[in-house]
Amino acid sequence: MNLGATRWILWSALAVLFLVLGTATGLRVLQGLSSQPRPLGSTSSGVAEIGGEFSLVDHEGQPRTWSDFRGKPVALFFGFSNCPDICPTTLGKLTVLLDNLGPQADDLQVLLITGDPKRDTPERLNAYLQSFDPRIVALTGTEGEVEKAFSAFKAYRAIVPLENGDYTIDHSAGVYLFDREGGFFGTLDAHETTEVQRQKIERLLAI
Repeated sequence: MNLGATRWILWSALAVLFLVLGTATGLRVLQGLSSQPRPLGSTSSGVAEIGGEFSLVDHEGQPRTWSDFRGKPVALFFGFSNCPDICPTTLGKLTVLLDNLGPQADDLQVLLITGDPKRDTPERLNAYLQSFDPRIVALTGTEGEVEKAFSAFKAYRAIVPLENGDYTIDHSAGVYLFDREGGFFGTLDAHETTEVQRQKIERLLAI
């Protein structure tokens, strides 16, 4: 056998060896990846974790918890009585929605949780709600209790000082929807038409 043939045989053998070793190594890598545990939180049930227990008082001074509102779908809004525009507009739209729903409206609980517990006492909230549907319930509490409620529902609020020494509250503006068991259903956006919002509420009431 000449030198050229010998070299060809040696190179072929080496190529086969590298191929075998490479394939085996590749298989071990793939097996290792597939057997690695998935990081916690890498999968999702698709259900947003919004909502949680709170202990507040309503506009009539009665203690209320989130569990008290099981059995009815809930439309929850965060605001405050000194709000100049978004809050009265939203509560006005919810009042119109309740009226348009007719008898179905009795099966929907509308809640307002204040972001301004310092000024929004039960008495003040009671007076504030006189301009809206009487089925709407407003909730307040201590600063810590209100903060816990905002945190549980992933809602935002911040005190914004004004030039005159007063303050206002910057806060989440959407309406949160929950089913009869307290599960998050979706939101009503301020830019949606009344018809779109009514259709969402009707779907919520139907489940």
